Amino acid sequence: MSMFAFALLLFGALAGGFVSGLAGFGTALMALGIWLYVLPPSIVVPLVLICSIVAQTATLPGIWRSIDFRLVWPFLLGGLAGVPLGTMLVAYADPDTFKLSVGALLLVFPAALYFNRSPMAFHFGGRIADAGIGFAGGILGGLAGLSGPIPILWASVRGWGKDQRRGVFQTFNWTVLSAALCLQAGTGFITPEIIWLALLTLPATIFGAWLGARTYHALSDNNFRDVVLGLLFLSGVGLVWSSLGSR
Repeated sequence: MSMFAFALLLFGALAGGFVSGLAGFGTALMALGIWLYVLPPSIVVPLVLICSIVAQTATLPGIWRSIDFRLVWPFLLGGLAGVPLGTMLVAYADPDTFKLSVGALLLVFPAALYFNRSPMAFHFGGRIADAGIGFAGGILGGLAGLSGPIPILWASVRGWGKDQRRGVFQTFNWTVLSAALCLQAGTGFITPEIIWLALLTLPATIFGAWLGARTYHALSDNNFRDVVLGLLFLSGVGLVWSSLGSR
C-alpha cells in the first residue's frame, strides 16, 4: 500500500469515527467515499462495518447511563428479527431499488423536519410501532447495510430528548451491525486482509470517536437535531446517486 493510500485509509477512519462519536451513526457516510478511492468494495464494506462497531463501542461508556432501555428494547427485538430475513433477501431482491427508495425518503423527510421548527411528539403505535420500525431497519441492514436511517428518522419525531434519541439509535445500530458482522464472518467474508486493515485503522477510529463524543456533549437538543437531519439528508443524496449510477 502506497503512502497516499495509507493516508486516505487513516483519514477515512478518523472522519468516520468522528461522525459516529458525534451522532451515534454515520461511519459509512464519511468513510465509504474516501476508502473507495484506494480499496475495492469487497474490502471496504466489511471494513466499514468493523469500524462502525469499534467507534460505537468506544463511545458507549460515555452515554451508557443516559440510555433508556425501556425505549430501546422494542427496536432491538425487531432489528434482530429482521437481519436474517434481510440477509436471505440478498439473493432475490435488488439492493439498488431499496437504496433508491430509502434515499428518496431521506431527501424528503429530513428536509421537511428541518424546516418545521415546531416540536413534534408522535405517540402512534407505541412500542409495537417501535418494534416494527426496528424490524424494517433490520431487514434493510441485512440486505444493503442500511440499518440506521429509518429508526433514526423515527426517533427524530417521537419527541425524545437528545440523550434518549442518541441512546436508541446508537444501541440499535451497534446491535444490528454486530449481528450482520457475525453473519458475514460465518460466511467467510471477513478475510485476513480485512482484519489487518481494521487493526491499522483502529487508533484513528477510536481517536475520531473520542473527538466526536466531546463535540456531542457540547451540543444543545436543537443543534443535535440539525446535525442528525443533515447527516440523514447527505446519506439520502449518496444513496440516490449510487443507485442511479449503477443502473
